[in-house]
Amino acid sequence: MSDNMTRQPVLVELFTSEGCSSCPPADRELTFLETQQPVSGADVITLAFHVDYWDSPAWKDAFSSAEFSERQESYTRAMKLGSNYTPQMVVDGQHEFVGSDSRRASDVISKSSHQPKGAVSLGVAESALTISIDQIPKHEAATVYLATAEDRISTNVRGGENGGNTLSHTSVVRKLQSVGPLTAGELNYKSSVDLPASSAWKKENLKYVVFVQEDVSKKVIAAGRISAVTK
Repeated sequence: MSDNMTRQPVLVELFTSEGCSSCPPADRELTFLETQQPVSGADVITLAFHVDYWDSPAWKDAFSSAEFSERQESYTRAMKLGSNYTPQMVVDGQHEFVGSDSRRASDVISKSSHQPKGAVSLGVAESALTISIDQIPKHEAATVYLATAEDRISTNVRGGENGGNTLSHTSVVRKLQSVGPLTAGELNYKSSVDLPASSAWKKENLKYVVFVQEDVSKKVIAAGRISAVTK
């Protein structure tokens, strides 16, 4: 494998739920993509959005959010799909498929790694994140996002379709926030943002993912990540 500095970042989002029996294989695929980085030329940056429409009296996914379901719905509208479904993988905001389809994932990620993206530089200082994005390719109006995500999460599911199973999760999005707008044609962006925190999160497992996404097309034109605990 080549070093990440020579790899092109590719953002892979998984819409999933602990209440969905088809989702654990996709969760494992996301972990594989994040930890093994199997696609030549791609630095795969993963995010797992747990949707809330699977929640029921039998089991409520503690990581689910109506906001994440709405994010998935925005893709459904942009891609003119019939409805939301899980597990769904979305690559660079442009391609979607069943999240457990490893062959399709590798193919789409490989193709996406050839698309130009801005260079993202991140720094963690106390409770703030500094963001510098340069060489952003030509684009329409876009938004800079910050996702706070947690790795190495395990849940003993006690009800619903996955009742009795222990599920492992990677890149669980704890919070997604807009950092600021990017007007059409802006080639550079700099900002500093206060980092979110919660006693429910394990800081040693947290990472911060910054990405830039066109508002209408949903195309991701820059992406980068940094661990909450830097060496």
